[in-house]
Amino acid sequence: MSNYSNTQEKLSRDDMAQTVAADIPSGAFVNLGIGQPTNVSNFLTSEQGVTLHTENGMLGMGPVATGDDIDEDLINAGKIPVTELPGASFFHHADSFAMMRGGHLDVCVLGAFQVSEAGDLANWHTGAEGAIPAVGGAMDLAIGAKQTWVMMSLFTKTGESKLVEALSYPVTGLGCVSRIYTEVAIFELRGGKVFVRSSHGISFEELQSKLPVELTKA
Repeated sequence: MSNYSNTQEKLSRDDMAQTVAADIPSGAFVNLGIGQPTNVSNFLTSEQGVTLHTENGMLGMGPVATGDDIDEDLINAGKIPVTELPGASFFHHADSFAMMRGGHLDVCVLGAFQVSEAGDLANWHTGAEGAIPAVGGAMDLAIGAKQTWVMMSLFTKTGESKLVEALSYPVTGLGCVSRIYTEVAIFELRGGKVFVRSSHGISFEELQSKLPVELTKA
């Protein structure tokens, strides 16, 4: 785990995605969830040799497709057009879930509504009208991957912390999240404790004052 560091500016979404991409181990098999995590694919380098998996049945997914590269039949689980890299493979949905449930993914990166200090994840339902009606593959990814990381804004629109003592939204997975990337801090979760790896545009002391959980500098 890295020593704590601080910068003067908040991280943009691209900064967050670039940081996640740099943290992914070389040669890893990785699933990027719907929303912010999708952007990570644009910052992976060929030297890393990372293989991206999408739950709708593809290994070897490339960056998001734009312009003439868009093929409406080639999409990720979020229905976003993507590219394919040399050696890409396609398979049945059931086979894709067998990969997820069988522990064959090294890392999955998911969005979240809440994460608890114990690493519990809530990312599929808030009770809002018209929300996604079921948890879907997020449950399988959160528990099946060797490491589950989260990318999210740290606060709601009304200023409430999404990093909480205990979840108040329906659970996706228990004790599964080991790392959280936000615009103002990056956290490591270990043994029920929350370590701050870095803070951005905010001091450690101010960050602690805004969160309901006890923080420790990495």
